[in-house]
Amino acid sequence: MKGHIYKPNCKCKGKCKCNASWAYIIDIGRNPKTGKRQQKKKGGFKTKKAAEEAAAKLITELKSGLYFEESTITFEKFAYQWLSIYKNSGSVKESTIRVRNHEIKRLMDYFAKLSLKDITLKRYQDALNDLKDRGYATNTIDGAHRTGRMIFKKARELELIKKDPTEFAVVPKAIKTVEELEKANDIPNYLEKDQLKKFLRTAKEKGLDSDYPIFMLLAYTGMRIGELCALKWTDINFTEQTISITKTYYNPKNNVKKFSLLTPKTKSSVRVIDVDQSIIEILDKHRLFQKKVMLRHGDHYYDHHFVFTLIERHPGYPFYIKKVENRMERILKLAELPVELTPHSLRHTHTSLLAQAGVNLEQIMERLGHEDEKTTRLIYLHVTKDMKKEAAHKFSKLMQDL
Repeated sequence: MKGHIYKPNCKCKGKCKCNASWAYIIDIGRNPKTGKRQQKKKGGFKTKKAAEEAAAKLITELKSGLYFEESTITFEKFAYQWLSIYKNSGSVKESTIRVRNHEIKRLMDYFAKLSLKDITLKRYQDALNDLKDRGYATNTIDGAHRTGRMIFKKARELELIKKDPTEFAVVPKAIKTVEELEKANDIPNYLEKDQLKKFLRTAKEKGLDSDYPIFMLLAYTGMRIGELCALKWTDINFTEQTISITKTYYNPKNNVKKFSLLTPKTKSSVRVIDVDQSIIEILDKHRLFQKKVMLRHGDHYYDHHFVFTLIERHPGYPFYIKKVENRMERILKLAELPVELTPHSLRHTHTSLLAQAGVNLEQIMERLGHEDEKTTRLIYLHVTKDMKKEAAHKFSKLMQDL
């Protein structure tokens, strides 16, 4: 490899006596398109030895085939190129793409017009620290960092950069207050047994079309609201009295016709839920009701076999999540129950009632489609703790005559 060390800005005649910096110039091969010789120049070294060491490192990279020119592509341009690659990998949900896009936008505030190669560890870490100073939650910063890591890892794989600035970066952790620590172990809202009875009775007596079967199913199975909206009649086995959960409904903008059916939240979310005869009878009655609606609308009915569908406007399209939430709020008001409860609260209610019925935690997790869920554990431990206290009280009462 041809090259030499020199002082490009030296004006001395004869032996150099000035403080000009040192530089190197090295042949790095020929341009593959033009065939012309290419050279790499770099200056700014304070000593000749420093320039020689840098030149030796470059020559080693050239001889071993590890050398490449870093790209000048900006973070903004490459981030969206990466997002396209990520999206077309075939294994990523729409909801995840949407999250990644939001996280890229957060990083754009700091790096948009910078070349990838100019983003250092310090610069990247400063960005994470600033997100914390601006009041973003740790989970939000962690999400942005996770996306940043994936972007720079891909840039490294494609030999656009030599160093990954995210490799040693850390997400700043806020010191939790006493209130936050206590809140972390708060039991989520759910209905007690008597409250649930009142809620379901109100849904049956004063609910709109589909309300009663919807809320009975949520309360009696613990399924997620997205799983319920995605249900099709083919998922229900009326003979075996089971419901198969294989998909979830996704519609972030609540646009009736622009929805997607995605794979469930986790691998353990794919499951078969056993139901009792009462649920089967309610679903069978609902199916007959739906057939009458289909006959009334004829070809205008969007017949894709969804269990819970709209009736008058956009007939046949599945219920969207916001609509179910609004329906539930209406019934809660009529029943004079806390309106802050949501369809997800019925999932927590199902957990608490299973625990009261003596079902063990592992079986509850399997039924709900969880591998490990802190909230489920909290509810279970809360309910069983009260049951243990009650058992101790009953025993004490039994023995008090001794």
